[in-house]
Amino acid sequence: MNNNYIQPDSWSIIEEGFDAKHVKSTESLMSLGNGAMGQRANFEEHYSGETFQGSYVAGVYYPDKTRVGWWKNGYPEYFAKVLNAPNWIGINVTINGEALDLAKCIKVENFRRELNMKEGWLSRSFMATLHNFIEVKVETKRFLSLDIDEVGAIVYHVTPLNNDAQIDFSPYLDNGITNEDSNWDDKFWDVLSVNHEDEQAFIVSKTMKTHFYVCTSMQTQVSLNGTILKQDKIVNDAIDKIAFTYQNQVSKGDTITLTKFGGYTSDRNHDKNALVSEAKKTLNQVSELGFDTLLEKQRQAWAKIWDMADITIEGDVAAQQGIRFNIFHLNQTYLGKDARLNIGPKGFTGEKYGGSTYWDTEAYCIPFYMATKDQNVAKSLLEYRYHHLEKAIENAEKLGFTNGAALFPMVTMNGEECHNEWEITFEEIHRNGAIAFAIFNYHRFTGDYSYIPQKGLEVLIGIARFWQQRANFSEAKQQYVILGVTGPNEYENNVNNNWYTNYIAKWCIDYALETIERVEREYSSDFTRIMHKAKLSKSELSEWKAVADNMYFPFDEERNVYLQQDGFLDKELITVSDLPKRERPINQKWSWDRILRSPYIKQADILQGFYFFEDHFSTEELERHFNFYEPFTVHESSLSPCVHSIQAAKLNRMDQAYAFYLRTSRLDLDDYNHEVEEGLHITSMAGTWMSIVEGFGGMRIVNDTLSFEPKIPEQWEGFSFKINFRNQIIKVKAHKGQTHFELEGNQDLEILVHGNKVMISPNNLVTV
Repeated sequence: MNNNYIQPDSWSIIEEGFDAKHVKSTESLMSLGNGAMGQRANFEEHYSGETFQGSYVAGVYYPDKTRVGWWKNGYPEYFAKVLNAPNWIGINVTINGEALDLAKCIKVENFRRELNMKEGWLSRSFMATLHNFIEVKVETKRFLSLDIDEVGAIVYHVTPLNNDAQIDFSPYLDNGITNEDSNWDDKFWDVLSVNHEDEQAFIVSKTMKTHFYVCTSMQTQVSLNGTILKQDKIVNDAIDKIAFTYQNQVSKGDTITLTKFGGYTSDRNHDKNALVSEAKKTLNQVSELGFDTLLEKQRQAWAKIWDMADITIEGDVAAQQGIRFNIFHLNQTYLGKDARLNIGPKGFTGEKYGGSTYWDTEAYCIPFYMATKDQNVAKSLLEYRYHHLEKAIENAEKLGFTNGAALFPMVTMNGEECHNEWEITFEEIHRNGAIAFAIFNYHRFTGDYSYIPQKGLEVLIGIARFWQQRANFSEAKQQYVILGVTGPNEYENNVNNNWYTNYIAKWCIDYALETIERVEREYSSDFTRIMHKAKLSKSELSEWKAVADNMYFPFDEERNVYLQQDGFLDKELITVSDLPKRERPINQKWSWDRILRSPYIKQADILQGFYFFEDHFSTEELERHFNFYEPFTVHESSLSPCVHSIQAAKLNRMDQAYAFYLRTSRLDLDDYNHEVEEGLHITSMAGTWMSIVEGFGGMRIVNDTLSFEPKIPEQWEGFSFKINFRNQIIKVKAHKGQTHFELEGNQDLEILVHGNKVMISPNNLVTV
C-alpha cells in the first residue's frame, strides 16, 4: 500500500486536507466519465502545481508515428494515442485582482474532495487565504450526464469571508492542449473556428491525420445568493481559446456562483458541418432543465445501474469501497450504448498504453458486462472484433501468414495493430485465444448461439488458421511446437513453447472444428455461405486437427507440473518471499535483462489457463500448479491478483483469496504499484468483480447449469450480488452457514449449489 489518504466510506471516495503531492493521484481516482467522454479530476480554477490535465472523447484518437531506433519488417507504423481533448471545465477565478491558485495561497483549510459513486458526481470545498489577505470559501460540484452524454455540468460557489471583494469568473474553452506522451511533439489538433453567441461559446477543431471533427462548447450563467444576474461580460478570444469574464463586487458573506455547462459534439455522431448547431441544441436543452434537474436525472440513472450491478459486502468497509470503486469506473468507461467503442485499459483517466482495446476486454470485461447488463452489450463487444476481422487478416499478412489467417491486434483503435513494443506486438499472440474464448464464454453463459453462425465462426476460422500456420513440427520432439512467443507473463520474452499459448492454440483449433461441425449440422445455409467465403476445405481441416492432436506441452515429471515454457527450471528458483522489499516492484528497480533471467512472473500465466479451462483439470492439479507458481508471482500486473483470488477461493485458501481480493479491489485506491497518477487500471476492475462472483460466490456454468459454491472470508459477515443469466435476474445473498437465492423472471430455474440441484422460482426466496 502506497496511498493511505483516501477515507474509508461505503459509497464515496473522499480526500480530506490539501496535500500537493496527492493532487495527480486524486485526479486519477476521482475521474469522471459517461461512456462518451471523460475527464480527470482536475481543478476548475488555475493550478500552478504539478497536475496532469486530461479530457477525452470516446473514439477520437491520433496515429502517432512509431519512434524506434531501427526499423523491423512488419513493425506497426503508429501508436494510437488516446487524445487529450480541448478543455471545457476551466474557470479562472480572481479575487481583488489576485488569481485563486491553491499552489500559491497563504493557507488552505477544510479542504475536502468527494467522488460520490452512488449518484455520479464530484465535489470539492475549501477555505483559502490569498496573499491579499482575502479569505474565501469555495464549493464546487460537477458531473458528466449519463442521460445527455454530450454534456457535463459544473456549479462553482465563492463566498468572501472576512471582507467585501471583487470576484471575477473567467470560464473558458482551451484547444491549446497537448498529450504528455507524444512521440514527435506533433500538433494533434487543428482549430477551425472560435466563436460565441450570447452566453455560449464554441471551438470547432479537427484531429490531424484522422480528421475527427469536434466542437467543444460551453454555456455560462452567474448568480448571487441564488438570483441570476443579467450582466455584461468581457470576451477574450484567441486562435485556440475563448473566455468570458464576469466581474462582480460581492459583499462579505454573500455567495457568487458560476454555473457552467459544456462538452463535446463530434462527427462520429453528427454531420461535421452541423456541430455548432447540434451543440447549441444540447446546451439549450440542459440550460432549460437547469443544474439541479440534470443532477436529479443523474442520480436516477446511477440508481438504475446500481440496482443491477451493485455488490454489497457486510462488515468490511475497505472491501465494500473497493468493489464499488471498480464497478463505478467500469460503468463510467463503457455502457454498451455505442457498438463502435470498446474498453480501453485506462478508460477516461489517462493516456498510457493508448488504443481502445486489449485482450483484457475478452478475458476479463465480457463476463462483467454479460452478467450486469443486457446480453446484447456483451454481443456488441464480440461484434467489435468481427468488424475488425479483415484488419486482423491484414495484420497477419504483414507477418507472412496466408490463406485468411487472422492475428487480432494487441492494441487497436480501428482493427489495425498499433502497439509498438516488439516483444508484445509480435510475440504476445495468445490474445487470439482470448478472443475465441470470449465467443465460447458468451454462448456458455447466455445460451445464445446465434452470433456464432452469423459472425463468430468466421472469426474462429481466421484464428484457427493462424495457429495452424504459427505452429511448426519439431523432428526432435515429433510434435508441434510454437516458438518465439511472450505469454501472459510479460517478464518472459521470446520463449519457446509457452504452455498457456500452446494450450489455448490447441483449444482454439479444437473449438473451431467442433463449431464447424455444429454449424454444418444445424445451420446449413450459414455453413454454405461461410465455407464459400472462407474457401475452407476438408483437407485444410485435417491439417488443423493434426496440429491440435499433436501439440507439445512442456512438463516436469519430478514435480508433476506443466512448465511455463521450455527452460523454466534452468532459472535460479528464488521465491518472491526471499526478495528484499527494497527491490520491489522489480519493474521499477531492476534492469529488463535481469527481469528476463529471473523466475518472477508478472501475472497468472499457466494459472491463467487453469482459470479459463478449470473443468479440464482436477482440483488436485490446480493446487499443485498454484503451489508451484504463485510463490514466484510478483503480481505487478493489474490482471494478476483477481485470477489468483478466484483460484485461492476454489482451493479453500480463504486468507489468500481475501488478501488477493483486497489487492485487486484497492489496487488503485491504495496505489500498490506506485503509478496511479498515470491513470486507473480499468479493465482489471472487471477482474475484481469476478473475484467476488466467481471466487467467493463460486459461480460457474456446469453442464449448461448455473452453479454456485459460496464461501465467505472471515473478515465479512456476508455479501450479495445480482447476475442476469439468460434474461432472468438472480440475486445471491450469502451469509455464513446459508445462502439466499431470489429470481426475478418468468420461469423456474434449476441451479446447482455446492453440487446439489436447487429449484428457484420467480419472486420466491430460497435458502440453502
